[in-house]
Amino acid sequence: MQNAKDTFYMTLQGRLATLNPARTIVLRGVVRPATLVDENELPSALTRVDAFCLQWTGLQMKCAGPLPLVAMECSIQYATDGTPGNGGMDRGRLLAAMDAELAAAIGSEPHTVAKMNFALADVSGAATTMGTNVFWADPVFGAATIENERLARTATVQVFAYQEASEL
Repeated sequence: MQNAKDTFYMTLQGRLATLNPARTIVLRGVVRPATLVDENELPSALTRVDAFCLQWTGLQMKCAGPLPLVAMECSIQYATDGTPGNGGMDRGRLLAAMDAELAAAIGSEPHTVAKMNFALADVSGAATTMGTNVFWADPVFGAATIENERLARTATVQVFAYQEASEL
């Protein structure tokens, strides 16, 4: 399952960075694309704004075939306070821009990529290609919410992968 989660995350991060290279965050002093997985980061009480935060919130496994099929739900949370120069009154436009980026990144073809093993990266840091694919459904966008001055949304996407013998 971890290889499928890592592959989906790296694919999404790459696509989002291509769509909007200016959307970055500073995390532990390093500037990087504004996409992160909560379980892979240090715990923080801060809500990250203008970034896509992934959480793996559901898991099902079907063992009927030769390889178990894993279905995982990925919850993607994002929020914006708007820009200070506009007094935050552009937060609706900024949230809509993030909606469009996420829809384009997840909805763009193909909806599948080769599963990669990032733990077995070679000397150059390149991940090892595995024998199956990771594939996903279209995102489902929840209603926008307002908390204090912040506008936020959560989108969910179903991610699927077969568990290979080396992963069991």
